[in-house]
Amino acid sequence: MNKMPRHIGIVACSAEGAALCYRTLCVEAPALMGRHMHPEISMHTYPLGSYMDAIYENDWQRVGSLMLASVEKLARIGAEFAICPDNTIHQAFEHVVNKSPIDWLHIAQAVAEEACLKGYKKLGITGTRYLMTGPVYPGRLESCGLQWAVPGQQDRSMIDRIIFDELVNGVFREQSRAYFNEVFQKLKDRGCDAVVLGCTEIPLLVDPGDCPLPVLDSTRLLARAALKRALSETSMA
Repeated sequence: MNKMPRHIGIVACSAEGAALCYRTLCVEAPALMGRHMHPEISMHTYPLGSYMDAIYENDWQRVGSLMLASVEKLARIGAEFAICPDNTIHQAFEHVVNKSPIDWLHIAQAVAEEACLKGYKKLGITGTRYLMTGPVYPGRLESCGLQWAVPGQQDRSMIDRIIFDELVNGVFREQSRAYFNEVFQKLKDRGCDAVVLGCTEIPLLVDPGDCPLPVLDSTRLLARAALKRALSETSMA
């Protein structure tokens, strides 16, 4: 029998972030596996609106139920571990992980490990308003000895509007990109030495080449962590 890379299951939420994660897996895998090769990948997603209905009601258990239903479908078709390329709904992670038929990677853990590897000390966190004021990143960062900060209230509101009115709909405006850079500069002025792109669509807008801070691209870091898991923990076929 041959050793095969583990089958990756993607529990998707919003289309643009999920597509970037999938594409990253497929584009970066050949450097590790050979030309045109990547692990087996399956994706399932409920409508973003179904997630948002639950989030608007602050019903994170219902968010978790959607995630769990997705991962159960993926497990039935052979996925051996799961990732979710959506930072916000990781707030429901604890409602999912202990009931899941397969293991999960946590997006904030992938970011925290990369930050430690790069020697960063204090991270700015950007994303939806739920993410910036929620528990997804603080615990993971603090457990790695990292400090963190979030934008002020007005900037949080504007970032949230850009995400939900533009980015998740595939709209990427130069004005919005410039605004993000202004926010990043404010975080730099507050002592941050890197910034977390903590919405999986933000990397499609921000250009690291002209950003005031080094970026931690949560989407691609999660995909790379999944590739590492798929290739380091092989199954028999």
